[in-house]
Amino acid sequence: MQTTIEIVSFGYLHATPPAAHLTVDLRHHFRDPHVSPELRHMTAHDEPVRTTVLATRGIRDLVDSIAGAAAAFAAGPTAGPVAIAAGCAGGRHRAPTVALAVAGLLTAAGYAVTVHHRDLGKPVVDR
Repeated sequence: MQTTIEIVSFGYLHATPPAAHLTVDLRHHFRDPHVSPELRHMTAHDEPVRTTVLATRGIRDLVDSIAGAAAAFAAGPTAGPVAIAAGCAGGRHRAPTVALAVAGLLTAAGYAVTVHHRDLGKPVVDR
């Protein structure tokens, strides 16, 4: 039986992080597209947001590392799904983009992957 890898994106400003085997905090080391007025009200469903996030130096290496860590958890002897959480401030830009990129790599590698964006549809947080 194949291990399912569950990936959830979320925003720290909305609620506590979900339970996960691995939680990645994207708030402090990667520029927030929220600061760009033209991207603020967009989400990871919009190509300009995904392009901006994935062009951020270090993000692609991080995506590769998260996928590798998820695969390592899945290879372990314990049965059950592997939970990966990616969080940013509002959960609309960085976290869902990274979650989708990780899911793409894992799916291409043959893993069964589910993705849930907990806060992507919530309103923009004024800060």
